[in-house]
Amino acid sequence: MSITFNADEIFEIAEQIERNAAQFYREAAEKAPDADAQKLLMDLSAMEKGHEQTFAQMRKELTASEKEPTTFDPDNEVALYLRTMADFYGTEGKVSPTDKLSGHESLEDILKIALQAEKNSIAFYVGIKDLVPSKSGKNKIHAIIIEEMTHVSTLGAKLQSLN
Repeated sequence: MSITFNADEIFEIAEQIERNAAQFYREAAEKAPDADAQKLLMDLSAMEKGHEQTFAQMRKELTASEKEPTTFDPDNEVALYLRTMADFYGTEGKVSPTDKLSGHESLEDILKIALQAEKNSIAFYVGIKDLVPSKSGKNKIHAIIIEEMTHVSTLGAKLQSLN
């Protein structure tokens, strides 16, 4: 038996990953060495909160068939599995799946961590897209990937502006 997901479940993961990312930037801002870095990081936190809202709205617009469970799951294990994936495999919002910021990172270090995490998120969504059948909203997962690609562009530009 293979495991498949629907678009609703993937958007749930995306929302959690964005919440994690917003928290990462808030925590980084608390440890920022100066007011300019603190403002930039709070702006990035707000950006991630906005992305969470975007994904929530996209999720609301899914059709009934895109929300229909794809696997018999009387114990709600799919939801637990998805939360685990969002918290441990989606590294956006974390230095790594297990590490937190030490407080000694430079703004450049933080942006590099965030940029790598965004790239990891894209790879994650590209991989999981194949586990979503067409009738369950596979094409909607592409919208998440495009949104994450805009994060890479934004962070890349901010990183370049430091040099």
